[in-house]
Amino acid sequence: MSLGNKIAWDDTVLPFQLDAADMRGRIARLDGVLQGILKQHQYPEAVETLIAEMTLLTALMGESIKLQWKLSLQVQTNGPVRMIATDFYAPKATGETAQIRAYASFDREKLTDKAPFDQLGTGYFAVLIDQGEGTKPYQGLSPINGKSLSDSAETYFAQSEQLPTSFHLKFGKIRQANGKENWRAGGIMVQHLPTSNFQASDEYSSDPSGLLSSQDLLNGDNAENWNRINYHLGTIEELEMIGPSVTPSELLVRLFHEEGPRIFDTQSVRFGCSCSEERVRQSLSIYSAKDISKMITEEGLVTADCQFCGAHYELDPKSVGFEAVNSGN
Repeated sequence: MSLGNKIAWDDTVLPFQLDAADMRGRIARLDGVLQGILKQHQYPEAVETLIAEMTLLTALMGESIKLQWKLSLQVQTNGPVRMIATDFYAPKATGETAQIRAYASFDREKLTDKAPFDQLGTGYFAVLIDQGEGTKPYQGLSPINGKSLSDSAETYFAQSEQLPTSFHLKFGKIRQANGKENWRAGGIMVQHLPTSNFQASDEYSSDPSGLLSSQDLLNGDNAENWNRINYHLGTIEELEMIGPSVTPSELLVRLFHEEGPRIFDTQSVRFGCSCSEERVRQSLSIYSAKDISKMITEEGLVTADCQFCGAHYELDPKSVGFEAVNSGN
């Protein structure tokens, strides 16, 4: 499949609401964000696939947080891919662009030919929301479940927040007009509005794992609406989802014209990192001069590398730690 130049709705998240079904959702299209994240490291394709899915989930979930907040998703496992971490930095002001960053830690020698999700093993899916200074961060987690990271995210919402939530994602390498291959992703998140008191059914869990699913929280009209909306989502083709020709608003009308869809302001996103020399100094401020001396390189410096963006920092050992004699660069 080939695509031309950058599409106008690339790297955007479109919020919407389906009034007739009492649901809300978001459509995300990612291109440059993924290129920015993945070019920082030479990841194997299986790891790139997992990062692409996790980044798309982060964009879909992050759009809902308030200005200046930060949403972090993290997967920790005992498999070859030990960790995937993503951050969504909400804009500082309305109309500005949000930033996303991501990276993965993995054991190259233990990677197999199995599907990307099978490289994770047993572990947990965590959601953290930082509301800024003076507040206690929110943290919730649930086991990795199902056959994908999006399945695990759905389990998190059902298990930890009792909110029926559905993700439909497409992502992969797309051949550009110039012959090069780039990662591209598109996805839709649909979530029932928290206007009802969702509770597990008498059977408690329909999942073999014993964990709650969206279906376990729904009955009556809510269940009927949920099944109808997800049926329509299941009809989306890959080209419609990733968006080379169908805009997000057009896709909404195609899917849900009978549901009374309303759209809101689009949120633009880009790859970005919050690392800085000041943050490195802060992280080293808990160490004594003796501890710092053990970190000095042959060149007589203390160095640090950002896992997210690859930035490299070189600091004078005397200028870091709680016994620093100066704070110069």
